Amino acid sequence: MTQPITKAIIPAAGLGTRLLPATKSQPKEMLPVGRKPAMQYVVEELQDAGLKQILIITGRRKQAIEDHFDTDPVLLSALKQAGNEAMLAELAYIQRDSHFFYTRQSSPRGLGDAVALGAKFVDGESCVVALGDSLIAAPEPSAPLRAMMQAHLELQAAAVIAVEEVPLEETHRYGIVTVKRDPAPPGEPIPIADIVEKPPRGTATSRLAVAARYVFSPLIFEALARTPPDERGEIQLTDAIKLLVQMGHPVYAWLFRPDERRYDIGNFESYFRTFIDFALADERYGYLARQYLKSKAYEL
Repeated sequence: MTQPITKAIIPAAGLGTRLLPATKSQPKEMLPVGRKPAMQYVVEELQDAGLKQILIITGRRKQAIEDHFDTDPVLLSALKQAGNEAMLAELAYIQRDSHFFYTRQSSPRGLGDAVALGAKFVDGESCVVALGDSLIAAPEPSAPLRAMMQAHLELQAAAVIAVEEVPLEETHRYGIVTVKRDPAPPGEPIPIADIVEKPPRGTATSRLAVAARYVFSPLIFEALARTPPDERGEIQLTDAIKLLVQMGHPVYAWLFRPDERRYDIGNFESYFRTFIDFALADERYGYLARQYLKSKAYEL
C-alpha cells in the first residue's frame, strides 16, 4: 500500500528586498492579504489537503511567523469566555491537528538550498513544497494540490509540478516547463521534457510557468545534493528538477484549470493586485470593498 503524503515544506527565508520598507521588520509572508497574513492562506491550503506536519524554513527577522502559528491558550480562552465564536473560527488554523516545525536558512543561498534543509524532516517520504509568498485562488484552493498528490502516488512520480500559462513576454520571470504533449490539458499530469529557470527574453520554448506548488519523492534531495550553485552562488530548485528529468525519472507538470490561479506577493505590483483581488472576493467585507472601489472609480 502506498504511504500517504503527510509532510509539507514551506520555504519562507527570503529577504523580501523588493517590498522594502514594508519588510524591514516584518516578513513578507506575514504581510496582510485581505483579513489574513499571506502565509495563513498557504497553511490552510496544506491543512485542507491533509498535510499534518509542516516545516517552515525561516530566516533572520522571521520570528513573527512562529508567533502567528503558535498556539495561544490565553487568547483562545479569552475569546471562548467572551463567546466570540466568529473570531474563534478565524483562528481555527492553530486549533487543527497540525504540527509545525521550524529551521533557519542562515544565508540566502537559493530556493533549492532552502528545500534541501528539509531532508531530515521528510525522512525518506514524499512531500509537498509550497512557497510561502504564493497563494492559490480557486473555488476550493486545496483541490489542485490534492489532485497533484494523488497523481504523484498513482504514477510513482519523482515530481509533479504545478504550472500556469503566462504571457510570452513575461516568461523570463519564471521557471519555464516544456511538456512532451502540447497543448497540455488542465488538471492532468503531463510528462515534462525540460525545465529552465528564467530563460532569457525570446528564448522560452513554452508559456508554462512553474506555479509555486510541488510534490516530490525523496529523489529531489539527491538531485539537490548534486546541483551546483548558479552564477549568484544560489542553488535553484528548478535546476534540481531539470536534473531529475535528465536522469530519466518520471517528472510531470500539472496545469491549473481556468478557474485556478496563483498569486504571489514578490513585489509591490503583484502584492497590490493580490490584496485587491482577495479583498474584493472576501465573503464578509467584499461587497463593501467593491462598493468603495466603484465610488473611487467615478472620481478618476
